[in-house]
Amino acid sequence: MKGFTYTVFGAACVLALTVTPASAVIVCNREGECWHVKEKHPYRGEWGLVVHPDNWKWKESEKFKSREHEGRGYWRNGVWVEF
Repeated sequence: MKGFTYTVFGAACVLALTVTPASAVIVCNREGECWHVKEKHPYRGEWGLVVHPDNWKWKESEKFKSREHEGRGYWRNGVWVEF
């Protein structure tokens, strides 16, 4: 029984070490539309996007709005553009 307990404990430790934490960022465009991104995407400079850390908050005086969408892409003039 001790061997089984050690095996289960060891497996749980290995699993805990291999799970990667989710990292997200907030992306905003020139129009002030911001959204969360769970995976890093290759955004082009000409798209005019700014990437912020997930805990970023805009100031009350700034004109941003939160939008969300699943998948790969970005917001442009209120339209989701996939890439």
